[in-house]
Amino acid sequence: MKKILLSLIVITLATQGCKKINESVYDKYSATEFYGSSKGADVALANVYSQVSGNWGTGYAGADNCWYDLNTMSSDEQVIPHRNTGDWQLDFAQLYQRQWLPSSGIINNTWNWLYKSIYTANLAVDQLQQSNAEASKIAEAKVLRAFFYYLLIDDFGSVPFYTDNNITVDKIPQASRATVYNFVVKELTENVDKLVQTKGGTYYGRFNKWAGYALLSKVYLNAEVYTGTPKWAECLAACAVVGQGGFTLHPGGANAASPLGYQYYELFGDKLPEDETILSIYATADIVSRNIYALRSVNGPNGVALFGFSGWNGTIVPRPYYDRYDNNDIRKKQFLVGAQPGGVTYTLDVTSLDNPGAGPNEGIRGVKFFPVPPQNGSGESNDFPIYRYADILLMQAECNVRLNNAALAKPFIDQVRQRAGLGALAANPTLEDVYNERGFELNWEGHRRQDMIRFNKFLLAHDFAPAVPAFRLLFPIPTSALNANTGLKQNPGY
Repeated sequence: MKKILLSLIVITLATQGCKKINESVYDKYSATEFYGSSKGADVALANVYSQVSGNWGTGYAGADNCWYDLNTMSSDEQVIPHRNTGDWQLDFAQLYQRQWLPSSGIINNTWNWLYKSIYTANLAVDQLQQSNAEASKIAEAKVLRAFFYYLLIDDFGSVPFYTDNNITVDKIPQASRATVYNFVVKELTENVDKLVQTKGGTYYGRFNKWAGYALLSKVYLNAEVYTGTPKWAECLAACAVVGQGGFTLHPGGANAASPLGYQYYELFGDKLPEDETILSIYATADIVSRNIYALRSVNGPNGVALFGFSGWNGTIVPRPYYDRYDNNDIRKKQFLVGAQPGGVTYTLDVTSLDNPGAGPNEGIRGVKFFPVPPQNGSGESNDFPIYRYADILLMQAECNVRLNNAALAKPFIDQVRQRAGLGALAANPTLEDVYNERGFELNWEGHRRQDMIRFNKFLLAHDFAPAVPAFRLLFPIPTSALNANTGLKQNPGY
């Protein structure tokens, strides 16, 4: 039987000079004994969670050139223009303009990251099952794997599918989007109730029962996109379970201690508030993950004046997106435009995204994730919200509208609006009201592309992005993946 050796080396050193080092292996466990223990199970799970944290070219969010950039810069909420000074690669502008190709580096990075994550999750599931680990720990590994497969079908449609690592890449079969969707739903419905209900502490940043149901809600919310069959009632039911977790909206009121003036922005700082945050990515710069998004946006001198470090002068918020916000909306405080500290003046408009590119100070900047220490010129320690309760409320509003229960939807959307300093809607919400409110509340959090697709907005022209045909609803399977597995079929249109 395959064994794993765990040894503790006991080293005795004299306070003066050198003595013989005594080394003794005092214990030995089989793999099943190790992973069957609570601490051993957490080791297996930690390896999977480490895939979620962002670094360059990997991870869900926090860094650049992976899933977050692919899914936000292909929407209408942000873009990094090529600068006419020669700064910034063209990849980001090409995503915004829907010009991506199967050879795109960001697409390739996202695909590779997700399959590495699935491999790691498969390994954890196997280790924990073979060891008869606690049911909640096995369930956690399965829910993580479902999370990665959900992200895969959302971006790529029909994908290579496997749950056993004893297979070579060239032999992994391609499963339809609907098939993988059904697997994800089955894994979640069979396992979310086995997850612990603990919030915070050692479960901060981990899938507990409430985070599991938040994921299931998201899967049901987009079921019609994936399979052609809507699951609005099922989404509502899953959201209702999340509501049993005791979540509330975090206060949004004025707070002089906040760099942006409101308690609301504590939702995007360090150690995210547990009243609203359901699942987050823990980040401490240069130790575990990082968060670059405010630093990446502002110009150099402005970054020095605001944060103490030079900004990267990258991400901008397109003006049409910014202009939709009400001036009384506290969420508009996250944007920087006009004269700023450091002698920088940001313009509302951008003249070009790619050829010749934008001027150095063109474009509105975003500091939703206003840096918290420890920080430096390569990132900040802001944690990243994957799911929070405001999203759950807006999902409930949407599902009720789609089920012709607009009156039931109104209290959900009004809660979010009123926290932002706005009044309740004058009438029952329409789908357009819900779509707009999701854009105001959840921008820069990784939801926008998915929302645009679900509300039939993604293919339409906006700003520098032309109208595109329907094949752009999916990203292409990377060329490198097709070369590695010749049995795969490319998505139509590519």
